[in-house]
Amino acid sequence: MTQGNLPKQILRFSAPLMLSNVLQVLFNMSDIAVVGQFAGAEALGAVGSTATLVFLFTGFLIGIGNGINARTAMYLGSRSDRDTEETVHTSCILSALIGVLLLIIGVVFARPLLELLNTKDVLIDGACLYLRIYFLGMPALALYNFGNAVFSAAGNTKKPLVYLLVAGVINVLLNLLFVIVCGLGVAGVAIASAVSQYVSAILIISALLRTDESYRLRFSKLRLYRDKSRSVLSLGVPAGLQNSIFAIANLFIQSGVNSFDAVIVEGNSAAANADSLVYDVMAAFYIACSSFMGQNYGAGKRDRVLKSYGVCLFYSFAIGAILGLFVVFFGESFLSVFSSDREVIEAGMIRLKIMGFCYAFSAFMDCTIAASRGLGKSAIPMVLVFLGSCVFRIAWVYTVFAHFKTLESLYLLFIFSWVITAIAEMLYFFLAAVKKQLPKTRECAA
Repeated sequence: MTQGNLPKQILRFSAPLMLSNVLQVLFNMSDIAVVGQFAGAEALGAVGSTATLVFLFTGFLIGIGNGINARTAMYLGSRSDRDTEETVHTSCILSALIGVLLLIIGVVFARPLLELLNTKDVLIDGACLYLRIYFLGMPALALYNFGNAVFSAAGNTKKPLVYLLVAGVINVLLNLLFVIVCGLGVAGVAIASAVSQYVSAILIISALLRTDESYRLRFSKLRLYRDKSRSVLSLGVPAGLQNSIFAIANLFIQSGVNSFDAVIVEGNSAAANADSLVYDVMAAFYIACSSFMGQNYGAGKRDRVLKSYGVCLFYSFAIGAILGLFVVFFGESFLSVFSSDREVIEAGMIRLKIMGFCYAFSAFMDCTIAASRGLGKSAIPMVLVFLGSCVFRIAWVYTVFAHFKTLESLYLLFIFSWVITAIAEMLYFFLAAVKKQLPKTRECAA
C-alpha cells in the first residue's frame, strides 16, 4: 500500500471488497425475496420494516470495524509489530463484548422500537419475531467485522470474500429450506441469517489463528490493553455512532413512510434494497481510502496519503453514478424480484427514480469521512454528520415533509443532507485534518 501505482492498487484492493459487499447485499436480499415470493406481501412488509433498526445496530458494528481497520493499518504502515499485535487482540475482545451487548439490547427492546416507528399492527408481530432471532447473530457479526477489518488493513481482501461467499450460500439454502419446505416464514429467514453469521465468524477467526503475520490471533494473548482500547474506541465509537446517527435519522424517515398505506410500506421496503446494493459497493472504496491513507500515514508518505483520497473519491462517485442509473432504468425488473404485486412495484419506483440520480453524491460525504478516519480523526466528523444528516433530516421530516406530505418530499431529503454534510466534512478535512494533522514523519496519531 505504501508504494507503486495507486489507482491500480486501490482498484485491485477494492475489487474483492466490492464483490464481497455485493454478495452480502444479495444474500441479505434473499431474506426479503424469499418471504416476498413464498410467504406473501405481509411477510415482506414485516421483514422490510426492520431494515432501519437492523442498520442501527449493524452500522455501529461496522463503525467499530472501521476504527480497528484504521488503527491496524497505521501500525502495519509504521512496521510496529508489537502495537499491531496488541491492537488485534484488544479489538477481538472489544468486538465480542459489543456484539453481546447489542444482542441483549436488540432482543429486549425490539417491540418498543418497532412501536416507536409506528409499525403497522398487521406487520409488527412478524417484524418483532424477525428482529429477536436475527439479533442472536450479533456477536458473530461483530467478530466477522473484526476479522474483516484486520485483513483489509493488511491489504488482504480476498479471504473475507471467500468466507462470506461460503456463509452466504448457506444463508440462501437455509432460507429456501426453512421458508418453502418447513413453512417457517419470517422466523425461517431470521434463523438462516443468524446461522450464516456464525459460519462467517468461525471461518475468519480460524484464518487469523493460522496466519504467520504480525496480526496473527492467539487465544493466549487475548487481553484488553488500556492504551489500545482507548485508541481503537476513539476511532471506532465515533464511527459507529456516525453510522447509527444515519439509522436514527432514518427511523424518522421510516416513520414518515409508515404514515402511508401498507402498499407504500411494502414498495419502500423492496426499493430500499437498492440503497444497500449501491452504498455497499461504494463503501469498498471508503474502506480502501481509510486503509491506504492509514498505512501511508504511518509510513509518513504525505503525497500518497492525499492521492489515495482523490483516487478513492473518484472511484466511489463513478460507481455510484453507474449503479444509480442502473436502478432507474431497470428498476421494475429489480423490484419484481421481491414482489409480483403491480401496486407494490409502482410504489417502489417512486423511490428508485429519485434515489438513482442521487447516490453518487453521497461519495463526497462518506469518502471524506473515511479520509479523516484514516488520519486518526473521527470525533469532529461524527459531530458534523450528526448535524447534517440527523438534525437536518429530522427537521426536514417535521417541516418540508409535514407540509407537502408526499413521498417525493420525503425522499428528497437524502440529497440535500448529503450535500450539506459533504461541504462541512470537506472543509474540516482540508483545513483541520490535512493542514494541522498530516505529518511528514512516521509517527502515528495518538
